[in-house]
Amino acid sequence: MARGERRLGELAEKLDLIIEVRDARAPFSTSSPLTAELSRLKPVLLVLAKKDLASPGRTGVWLEEFAREKRDVWAFDLRKDDPEALRRVLSRRKPGHRELRLAVVGIPNVGKSMFLNRLVGKSRARVGGIPGITRDVSWYRGGDFLVVDSPGILDPHSEPGVHRVLSWLGCARAEVLGGYEPAALELIQFLRDRDLWSIVAKTWDMDSPDETADLTLERIGRRLGCLVAGGRVNMELAARRLVDSFSAGRLGAMTLELPGEALWTPRQH
Repeated sequence: MARGERRLGELAEKLDLIIEVRDARAPFSTSSPLTAELSRLKPVLLVLAKKDLASPGRTGVWLEEFAREKRDVWAFDLRKDDPEALRRVLSRRKPGHRELRLAVVGIPNVGKSMFLNRLVGKSRARVGGIPGITRDVSWYRGGDFLVVDSPGILDPHSEPGVHRVLSWLGCARAEVLGGYEPAALELIQFLRDRDLWSIVAKTWDMDSPDETADLTLERIGRRLGCLVAGGRVNMELAARRLVDSFSAGRLGAMTLELPGEALWTPRQH
């Protein structure tokens, strides 16, 4: 965290704007722990990526909430949407004598690089370092923009609870958090508690009996052919396929949280 803050400090004085990318399925949990610090450094615009993987109605609720907070926020399906309207808004902020300098930031795997590609184009041209700025960040020029891609600048949350949520979304590694099986069992129970499991059951053409999460995971493993000698289910493999399918959005469009709903308890400082 301290390293991230130092690097942001180096960048901030050379930037005009910061764009923070979050996952639309969990706009609070995928926020950067440095969001408050970012907003003190430069204006921050929010992008909710993976809109296509989230519930449209719940994304609308989040956009209304951010509007009430007077936040600039945009939601995109980055595989299909062309952010032309956003480009026009950003171009109006360009200084008269040079390109608009901005950073694209966010925790791992929320869609930063895909957003950068959509913003400046696949033919983006990498440019040399900007004087006075750390050399291990990459700058790209596209149209009116000079954009820094910032892998490693923002670390995920340090709170233990949020890492499990992030592992479901592909933003944290389940294998370093105790393995895929605990992550999958917690995901199954979470989706049931939030009345979201029916979406999975419909997508995979499974009934939804009243059973324990481990029995459900075993049934999933048999359905997916995750078998070992003796016809037993490889539960870790079944869990990995469930979590990977969820993070990729193959189980249906779902939003995990709404404003004011904490999925994890912040650590007390």
